[in-house]
Amino acid sequence: MSRAQLCQPRGGRCRVRAMACLAAVARTARVAGSLIGSPKYPGQMLEVGETGKESFDSRLRREAMAWLTVRTNDGEEWLTREDIQDFSLDGEPRRLQATQTGIWKPRDLSAALSIQTVYRAPGKERPYNDEVGSDQLLRYAWRGDDAEHADNRALRSAMEQKLPLIWFFGVGMGPAVFQPIFPVYLLWEEPELKQFVIDPNVGRGLVSEGSPLEEPLRRYLMVETKRRLHQPVFRSTVLRAYRSRCAVCSLAHKELLDAAHIVPDSSELGIASVVNGMALCKIHHAAFDAHILGIRPDFVVEIREDILAEVDGPMLKHGIQARHGQRLMELPQNRREYPSRQLLESAYMSFRSA
Repeated sequence: MSRAQLCQPRGGRCRVRAMACLAAVARTARVAGSLIGSPKYPGQMLEVGETGKESFDSRLRREAMAWLTVRTNDGEEWLTREDIQDFSLDGEPRRLQATQTGIWKPRDLSAALSIQTVYRAPGKERPYNDEVGSDQLLRYAWRGDDAEHADNRALRSAMEQKLPLIWFFGVGMGPAVFQPIFPVYLLWEEPELKQFVIDPNVGRGLVSEGSPLEEPLRRYLMVETKRRLHQPVFRSTVLRAYRSRCAVCSLAHKELLDAAHIVPDSSELGIASVVNGMALCKIHHAAFDAHILGIRPDFVVEIREDILAEVDGPMLKHGIQARHGQRLMELPQNRREYPSRQLLESAYMSFRSA
């Protein structure tokens, strides 16, 4: 696939900034290299016949993931369902995602290509549960109760062939918005619970039995796995809820925004949910984490007293001190996605005691 094909969305609309697009194209080779023909992945995507040619299945998966890397700016951007429909291969549109169900297997592939999890607003239930088990691995539910349903067989085939899947994780509704996570693998099936076990491990195949570094490396890779899966989903969910504006100052440049945790995810209260997040520009995120800036449960900003008394330049005066006593400038449109007052109270108490 050429650079022009990777960057050109349907109808000539380019949703990836030019510089970011070029940088993402440069990263495509790295992504493809990590997916294909690498000992990092025991179930290699690259399938070759006697002629030495790559199989169509492998090429489709490789091209799709390379394209998604560019279109999401290496995971920094979310995509609408319409965006995802822009993908084509050999000049023909190719569907990457199911519309009515969670599992997608193209007719000309022997196994599923992608799975999806719909967005769940805080307090609402999904039509099915994709949960984390006691082993900290994620589960993906069967479709229905029939083990031999075509969609369940398609996932089982991907598991048996050790093929990489794309996971479209819902981060918003109206329109449906997704964060693509890839590659993910299915490790095994739990038929008694009607689900598959997902492995998003960034170190798949790297840890060898008996190595003195085995346990430290496993712990490190588990942290990296959680970061690779949860961080982009959390970021996209929070920034989408705040319409890509800083809650404190309303700055609208997404590249200068972070999805800040109100309570750190390492804390017992640090849930991975939009209600534990706020979109903050980098200066206000740093100020919040350093307890220079606090946010009361009534959404009013406070600045630490010693900082209010300090005399410095215009950034301190206008960017920090001027926000003291002011209400947050941006909040989600959906009240279900508002910051949790309980979590704000906990963070505010830490700010007051700093």
